[in-house]
Amino acid sequence: MHKTVVSTAGRPLSPGAVALMLVLCGSWAFNQIAVKLALPDIPPMLQATIRSSLALPVLLLIARLRGVKMFKPDGTLGPGLLAGLIFGLEFVLIFEGLLFTSASRAVVFLYTAPFFVALGSYRFLGERLRGVQWSGLALSFFGVALAIGVPQANVDAKVLLGDLMIVGGGALWAATTILAKASSLRFAAPEKVLSYQVAVSIPVLGLAAWFAGEKLTHIPGPLALSLLVYQAIWVVGTTFTLWFALVKAYSASKLSAFTFITPLFGVIASYFIMHDALTAVFGAAAVLVIAGLFLVNRP
Repeated sequence: MHKTVVSTAGRPLSPGAVALMLVLCGSWAFNQIAVKLALPDIPPMLQATIRSSLALPVLLLIARLRGVKMFKPDGTLGPGLLAGLIFGLEFVLIFEGLLFTSASRAVVFLYTAPFFVALGSYRFLGERLRGVQWSGLALSFFGVALAIGVPQANVDAKVLLGDLMIVGGGALWAATTILAKASSLRFAAPEKVLSYQVAVSIPVLGLAAWFAGEKLTHIPGPLALSLLVYQAIWVVGTTFTLWFALVKAYSASKLSAFTFITPLFGVIASYFIMHDALTAVFGAAAVLVIAGLFLVNRP
């Protein structure tokens, strides 16, 4: 197991893996817009609960079509349940944190996840990042912060609490990535790894929705329902499965560095969908992110 982990840690990203990561980042960027557009009809925690509930049968169907033995004992039950708990708590922290802090601050703090992945990879996977790669991560993060915008000057205790909760969500996101590589989940099919997380997250998110007093006040419209289906089938059921397949094959820290592109894609999607203006700041931010990714992925 140790030899396998080390070999994937040093494996450079192939052009196909880079292209797939770009597709995933674009999908995740639009997912944030999909969640916002559906919020008037479906509250956040309840939306996340329904999304996981719809995604689980999709994952089971994909696994069946691929011949994956989902219920065969393979020593992954313990790590799988833990990953599911982390997955559910991650979304609880993110959605609750958004109640206290602004969306722009939340996006910046959520994408501290690659730093936690790098630290976890160093501690548990034997991966090492050179100084130039750490500089690349910092450069990409600065580019993301520049693209999202300068945080508001007036920050009170509630805002700081929200910031800390978002950072906690990013840390839990990183934890699932590390756990997928450092435990017996490393040898399980991606569909099984994600099914653990989605299945366990359903009661976690459901309880969070219940405690928050969320409920449907009316029948959701066609737009909200279609966006919910998009989240469940494509984002959770498909892109997350592809993500864990990549995590098993390549360096976790290098893959996570690509998630810096997601908020930039979000800015582009907002321009076309919500007609937000693009400025020279975005161009400068894109250059910083691309330069940072180049440094991180240097052989």
